[in-house]
Amino acid sequence: MPINREILAERAEMLAEVRQFFADRNVLEVDCPALSPESPVDVHIDVMQVQLDKPYYLHTSPEYRMKELLSFGSGDIYQMGHVYRQEEVGPLHNPEFTMVEWYRCAVSYEEFIQETLAFMSLFLGDLPVTYYTYKDALEKYSSGDVKKYHPDAENWDKDTQAQLLMSCEVEPHLGKEGPYVLDKFPASQAALSQVREGFAERFEIYYKGIELANGYHELTDPQEQRRRFIESNQKRIALGKQALPIDKSFIAALERGLPDCCGVAVGFDRLMMLKTNKTSLQETLPFSW
Repeated sequence: MPINREILAERAEMLAEVRQFFADRNVLEVDCPALSPESPVDVHIDVMQVQLDKPYYLHTSPEYRMKELLSFGSGDIYQMGHVYRQEEVGPLHNPEFTMVEWYRCAVSYEEFIQETLAFMSLFLGDLPVTYYTYKDALEKYSSGDVKKYHPDAENWDKDTQAQLLMSCEVEPHLGKEGPYVLDKFPASQAALSQVREGFAERFEIYYKGIELANGYHELTDPQEQRRRFIESNQKRIALGKQALPIDKSFIAALERGLPDCCGVAVGFDRLMMLKTNKTSLQETLPFSW
């Protein structure tokens, strides 16, 4: 595919806009390594391996190393760089893509959602925002029938079934007119977030049916985080996937003491695609798979 200089210029402009956004808020840019001897653990995200003297793993997010920096007193930080995910190729997926991830120690969960929306307005402009709970969105748009998508789906755990229905039936409806904030996830889908009043303090933001952000009021309890990692690996095995090694340095960071903070990961390339009115990531990337 020939290089489009206009796209290169637009990407360069938005990279600069992102850095200015954080500079205005005194959020420090950091540059964490992409390669680690241990792996992030997520039921639905598969990790690329690199074989050196032993297997190493390309990060699917800079989260673990960024939280190490937070545990050493870095204060508010962000990283903008490439991340890697196995077997993700398509109009909205590229195995290597650009993620913007940041952590704030002095803002509430509700304020943090508003900051994330302000970040997105750099690309999307000012649009009306809709707020919905996970449960209400699932009830409004889902048929509840998982069998039509996978013959074994009836045997899956409830969270995996819900994720299937969210992906196939709910997400295409979200954010037709403007950003759509999905909040109050089930406690069983807390991942790396805290749980309050029976719900995960976790949010996702969609626009035109496309997931753009996944944010948390971050979990700080090392024992609970280890338990969730073990549970995620058990679910991976049940789905026929490989269990992944738990990142000991990340657990040590939580034991050292993670400050109360909120964090979010945002897909830069998807925002660029929407900003430039394209239909696939490949049209906005200098190089793609």
